[in-house]
Amino acid sequence: MKIKVKVAPKKQINKKIDTDFIRLDAFLKMCDAVQTGGHAKIVIQEGEVRVNGEICTQRGKKLRSGDCAEFENVIYNVE
Repeated sequence: MKIKVKVAPKKQINKKIDTDFIRLDAFLKMCDAVQTGGHAKIVIQEGEVRVNGEICTQRGKKLRSGDCAEFENVIYNVE
């Protein structure tokens, strides 16, 4: 017996930054993905955030235009 499963496409949100880079924790706060900087620190350190498809545990990771961060099945693109 075969079971077919449909996977919903991940939601994508684009955010423009005015600087050369932004730290991962600040970017998650800016996108309203987390409520506070402390919340960002916890989810990043626990490996719940992916940057460009790979798990990232560095909350000070610099994101530049073209990078993306994924948290809770939502992809946040840096513009």
